[in-house]
Amino acid sequence: MVDALMCPWRRRPSRDGWKALLKRDFLRLLPLELAFYLLRWLDPQTLLTCCLVCKQWNKVINACTEVWQGVCRDLGWRIDDSIQDAAHWKRVYLKAKLRMKQLKEENAFETSSLIGHSARVYALYYKDGLLCTGSDDLSAKLWDVRTGQCIYGIQTHTCATVKFDEQKLVTGSFDNTIACWEWSTGAKIQQFRGHTGAVFSVDYNDELDTLVSGSADFTVKVWALSAGACLNTLTGHTEWVTKVLLQKSQVESMMHSPGDYILLSADKYEIKVWPIGREINCKCLKTLSVSEDRSVCLQPRLQFDGRYIVCSSDLGVYQWDFASFDVLRVIKPQQDPASPSLLSFGQVFALLFDNHHLYVMDLRTEAITGRWPLPAYRKSKRGSSFLPGITSWLNGFDGKNDAGLVFATSMPDHSIHLVLWKENG
Repeated sequence: MVDALMCPWRRRPSRDGWKALLKRDFLRLLPLELAFYLLRWLDPQTLLTCCLVCKQWNKVINACTEVWQGVCRDLGWRIDDSIQDAAHWKRVYLKAKLRMKQLKEENAFETSSLIGHSARVYALYYKDGLLCTGSDDLSAKLWDVRTGQCIYGIQTHTCATVKFDEQKLVTGSFDNTIACWEWSTGAKIQQFRGHTGAVFSVDYNDELDTLVSGSADFTVKVWALSAGACLNTLTGHTEWVTKVLLQKSQVESMMHSPGDYILLSADKYEIKVWPIGREINCKCLKTLSVSEDRSVCLQPRLQFDGRYIVCSSDLGVYQWDFASFDVLRVIKPQQDPASPSLLSFGQVFALLFDNHHLYVMDLRTEAITGRWPLPAYRKSKRGSSFLPGITSWLNGFDGKNDAGLVFATSMPDHSIHLVLWKENG
């Protein structure tokens, strides 16, 4: 014992002993659970390199589901825990790695154009692969984004905003009215009169038989969708109301319960929250703003999913918790764009843009992970002439949702510029 302490080199393996230890396949000798634990500490590129060492290493690494699920999650992919096939998740990782490389190298998207209007296009709305455009040429058109074909074209008034479903189209106009049109016949089936300024935003809910509108007359109106009667006029805004949203609350608070219908309305400086559905003469629940300084403006894109309110401003992108109305985060990009505008906000990614580029931001790091150049599109202070397309990928890629429309905007030549996902080889 004393001898060993006095002469520690006696305990060291000989040169031949070291050679024998180095030739030992530790990964093969370890229990599988311990091998999997060690593999989780390796970066993806090292894992792929280790697969080339020998058949046994390749077999062990390809059997570790948690490892491949983890690297996929790190790249922003959704994980379905019911799929416990490690080979599947390895294939997903390789596909995810390629897609993220394409985003970084500005090679993930492609462009196309829709041509058919003869005057300024000022209103866009996208749903389920279809894009509706409203123009000063007194027409609205419904396009199949995949084929670029016009499905319907109907004569309308000048459109400042549009929203549609399978049967009908609702338009808000610069002539201070709102109209409801039938796609199949092009007939006007309802008209809503009462605003004294242009109607910049509309939303509706068939279940409630309710339509809401925001106008340049500083008011929000609530209408009976089927009858066309004005049920209520909501006042309090001091600027043009450029956005209204009708949505169910998903959270409980002192002011509302899950399932309550909520109306959000926004102007240049404030977002107001109204409890639609409880009473006709409803009162404003809350007014949100980012600054008392009137030199700081909200940008016209507003998002509400029943849990969170998101809006961009000159100070950054703000996210409020709908249960408490507390600001959860303010995102100020550390690099270009210096003052981005919000297109859409998800759980993993956000889609932003400025005058020159489209940006994909990883919300976990607030770093820009991809960008795409934009042409000199038509600018709109109300935000009606540009929009995001499919947004489910912002909550995480799943291998299928990175397809179709990403962004659409109207152009000075009256065409529509489309940015679409390029097929992921």
